[in-house]
Amino acid sequence: MGKVAVCTAVVCAVAVCAAAVLVVHRRERSSGRWDKAAAILRELKDKCRTPIGKLRQVADDMAFEMHAGLASEGGSNLKMIISYVDNLPTGDEKGLFYALDLGGTNFRVLRVQLGGKDKYVAKQEFEEVSIPPHLMVGTSVALFDFIAEALKKFVDTEGEDFHLSPGRRRELGFTFSFPVKQSSIASGTLFKWTKGFSIDEAVGQDVVGELTKAMERVGLDMSVTALVNDTIGTLAGGRYYNPDVVAAVILGTGTNAAYVERAQAIPKWHGLLPKSGEMAINMEWGNFRSPHLPLTEYDQAMDVESLNPGEQLFEKTISGMYLGEIVRRVLCRMAEEAALFGDTVPPKLKIPFILRTPHMSAMHHDTSSDLRVVETKLKDILEISNTSLKTRKAIVELCDIVAIRGARLSAAGILGILKKLGRDTVTEGENMRSVIALDGGLFEHYMKFRNSMESTLKELLGKASETIVIEHSNDGSGIGAALLAASHSLYLEVEES
Repeated sequence: MGKVAVCTAVVCAVAVCAAAVLVVHRRERSSGRWDKAAAILRELKDKCRTPIGKLRQVADDMAFEMHAGLASEGGSNLKMIISYVDNLPTGDEKGLFYALDLGGTNFRVLRVQLGGKDKYVAKQEFEEVSIPPHLMVGTSVALFDFIAEALKKFVDTEGEDFHLSPGRRRELGFTFSFPVKQSSIASGTLFKWTKGFSIDEAVGQDVVGELTKAMERVGLDMSVTALVNDTIGTLAGGRYYNPDVVAAVILGTGTNAAYVERAQAIPKWHGLLPKSGEMAINMEWGNFRSPHLPLTEYDQAMDVESLNPGEQLFEKTISGMYLGEIVRRVLCRMAEEAALFGDTVPPKLKIPFILRTPHMSAMHHDTSSDLRVVETKLKDILEISNTSLKTRKAIVELCDIVAIRGARLSAAGILGILKKLGRDTVTEGENMRSVIALDGGLFEHYMKFRNSMESTLKELLGKASETIVIEHSNDGSGIGAALLAASHSLYLEVEES
């Protein structure tokens, strides 16, 4: 063999060896990355664990904070707001009622014809109106005049299918989803704006008074008989169709709960006890906190960087606003420390709240063999291409860990309410049925979340679960407000006397 041939053979052998070493290095590096990614997932799973014992502790803490919040103002991180709703709908209500639902940059106006036990909601119509941006930062008069004008136009389209009882004014339920201090069923003082509104002169004013004056200015003859929030509205809507409804929970972008309390069990109530002996309480449970909540470094970092650090910790672990963001933060760490998506962190992955909970839900529910939905979402939202099936499976597992923790904590919160009401156990011979009215996009559309929450509640309640029912109660902020206008009608006492 000539020298050239020998050299060529040696060079080839060296090249083959180098290539083999490179492959080994790549495999080792890839294996190392996967070990690191798996370790991050394992650590998260461990910190998000919600064994039944821990959930019972969370439920006990919820019941304790409910007692404390009812005892005195500021006595608990649960506000336990007295709603002044002492008459929930019974299904007997009849007549025409309106609702105005003001919760953000749009508002809805709605009318319902109630037909009593035979027909319930015989007919309903609604319209949605956008608020021009300049009115959100203008004057109180301009904003409320705009709302009153839209309401008047809607009333003017009232058809012959709707009948106002002779001698009556039209009555309105007003859902106002901004922080108010309520002083009666039909009055409440605004203490701050949120959601992009900023009209300083309205702060400290009675929002029902402002709306009433605006309706008078535009020539609309209508009384506001109930000022409510959407959770109380959901409670009312649930009770209207089912007398066994004892509580309402909203699981959507945000979360809250309301329930029916015995008036005598509210030490901070100083007025005359209502004839019904009951009072609906708006818990504001998003602000609940407990040393037993399984919080992770991702939750803590998200909280610190939020607009309301230290507040709404329960909401930040269970609601639709935050679940997708927790997933994004974990993915970011996996990209940085385990090079999950290659040697550089995808720029879009660094954008807070870019990954929304509906995206997370779609990935979590992907049943295709190659996880095509996960692949599409990563490409469309985060501009991440060419992911391996192994990577996509890890992402589904991540979604599962975050969603199931939220669902199980939601169930623990509901158990806390049932404990406070003494409805978490079964007494021999008693046939007490308790219905929880639930609403919100997270509950309605994220089926793995919903199924986990319902099965966890059964697990927590044991035999008592046979007496507890979860029912979907839709549109509390609209129909619920109209129903509360009916159950607090100014004409009820006249009819009863």
